[in-house]
Amino acid sequence: MRKGEATNQAILRAGLSEASQVGLSRLTIGGLATAMEMSKSGLYAHFGSKEQLQVDILDFAADHFRDVVVLPALAEPAGLSRIRTVIERWMGWDGEGEYALPGGCVFAAAATELDDAPEGPVRDRLAEHHAAFQEALRRIHRSAVVVGDLRDTDSADFAHMLYGHMLGFHFAHRMMRDPLARERTWRAIDALLESQRA
Repeated sequence: MRKGEATNQAILRAGLSEASQVGLSRLTIGGLATAMEMSKSGLYAHFGSKEQLQVDILDFAADHFRDVVVLPALAEPAGLSRIRTVIERWMGWDGEGEYALPGGCVFAAAATELDDAPEGPVRDRLAEHHAAFQEALRRIHRSAVVVGDLRDTDSADFAHMLYGHMLGFHFAHRMMRDPLARERTWRAIDALLESQRA
């Protein structure tokens, strides 16, 4: 990896860590430059704008999420094992795993920040990443149907319900600091899976 690429990756890692704690919209090039012990103009040269920095951080986070949540799940056999693994890894991503960000799931936090924002590159990219993961959940559901673990129901509905449970987990775990957030979420998900058993 070239020096410029290595620096770029280091900036994105630091930016993602900071964005998970203070929020994507509150992340500044000046603050990040100070944290990286770089000049503001030197850091600016890597991205050109705060907006591009935010988009690149979301892409960097999506790559990390794919590596630590989605790919380990896809390595499991199709069916309930794969579904349970993606949920377990997803919970870890939100603060319990060694691969978690210090402030929890940047996608859930940014969705709250940007849900009412006007259309634009950052909001659009965030929505694209959420949509891509929902599509991954739909495919995981379809594979469970194909192997006979679940009934042939609407995969988009399943992904929507699972997403809702996990956003509820994020709120209970991060905002309410509910020590039973994991157990409550698993009970709800187990009930969902049981209702769809083949």
